[in-house]
Amino acid sequence: MLFSPTARNVHPVNLVSAPTCPYYVPMSSPLAPAGARLNNVFRPNGHVFYGWWIVLACAGVQWLAALTWMHSYGGYALKLQADFGWSMSVLSLAFALTRLESGLLGPLQGWLVDRYGPRRILIIGTLIFAVGFFTFSMVESITTYFVAFILIALGSSLGGFATLMVSIVSWFDAHRAKAVAMSQIGFSAGGLCVPFVMMGLEAFGWRSMALYSGILILVVGLPLVSLVRHRPEDYGEVPDGIRAQDDDGKNSSSTDTQISLSWRQAVKEPSFWLISSGHALSLLTVSSMLAHLIPYLTFDLGYEPVNAGFVFALMTALQMAGLFLGGVIGDRFDKRTICTLCMLGHFVGLIALTYGADPILVIAFAVAHGLAWGVRAPLMVALRADYFGPKSFGTIMGISSLIVMIGMTLGPLFSGIMFDLYGNYDLAFTYIAFCSLIGALCFWFAKPPKLLATPT
Repeated sequence: MLFSPTARNVHPVNLVSAPTCPYYVPMSSPLAPAGARLNNVFRPNGHVFYGWWIVLACAGVQWLAALTWMHSYGGYALKLQADFGWSMSVLSLAFALTRLESGLLGPLQGWLVDRYGPRRILIIGTLIFAVGFFTFSMVESITTYFVAFILIALGSSLGGFATLMVSIVSWFDAHRAKAVAMSQIGFSAGGLCVPFVMMGLEAFGWRSMALYSGILILVVGLPLVSLVRHRPEDYGEVPDGIRAQDDDGKNSSSTDTQISLSWRQAVKEPSFWLISSGHALSLLTVSSMLAHLIPYLTFDLGYEPVNAGFVFALMTALQMAGLFLGGVIGDRFDKRTICTLCMLGHFVGLIALTYGADPILVIAFAVAHGLAWGVRAPLMVALRADYFGPKSFGTIMGISSLIVMIGMTLGPLFSGIMFDLYGNYDLAFTYIAFCSLIGALCFWFAKPPKLLATPT
């Protein structure tokens, strides 16, 4: 067996015949050597399954987005405030609007990806993303600042996470959590590079760094997105590269028997709304830390910007470790329970950060928040795919983004406004921490759908 009954709702038994897969050894067997188990995952038919090349490309694309934008925003905010004297509310509003735009774009983006495939949308998004940075490097007023951010948001959305996940969900089933986790390692690796971004901002200035970022996105991003494919069936492959055998001894793919709901069926399920709400509350915390951790460490705790960047890098290093852990346990244990525990981790981490000026408690935040973020992140995709299936996944994710964007948008904006009102982040971070507890309840009550159907 290649699955745990507690980890999935409906899943075929992937029994592969020796002629089809000479490397096959039951992965659950304690006698199976490590090399054989790895072959079952990465080389199920004697050659590297193309889905893993897609995962590698997705990791590279997310590394670019994290390095140039999501993880580096706090550093840019410090420089913009110093140069223009803009308030944190104004700076946070632009970041929040980019998250709002991404959410509103979600349903249309999901339909476009399902209709035309992810590669075309990724190419368009990557080009717009680069243009946004070129515009950002020439900002002289709040108007051009917002225009640049709108372009960056549009490009990073079309050429980023949601589009990439449609491809991965289509190419993987039994190893879906592992694949999503490995693709998101690129996002964490981008965070590890934040200290270098901070050094670059100090040495070259934010305009030059924005210009270099646009060039890097074009030179590296376009070749990477060209490797992404939509559905394995279009290329003579099946999910995970493993062909199951039916009762007549004929080969079949796992997609023949796994649950797959239409978007109309999915939105009628309580679990759709609970997962979306839990995801929104988790990103309330994550987006607040992305936008305000470096300013908090600098303004409230007196860290030097480069040292604040190292704390940020520690957090993302722990997130990377969490991704490995989430990819392993997510395919073996109940994803819903794991997500609930991760939300408790966000709560503990944020409380430690808010009420602990001691460096030990700052490290405790990095550990608790980073691990919770990393373990939970791939399960957001895998849990939806388990519950609703891959056939309409892009549209389902797009509709869900209308809820998720609320947390992504309000977190940075709320934190910025509270800082301007009170001169510190204490009250804002406390409220956000308790929102994580509400998110834990959302995941706990998100039971699997009772409706098992094929797409309509």
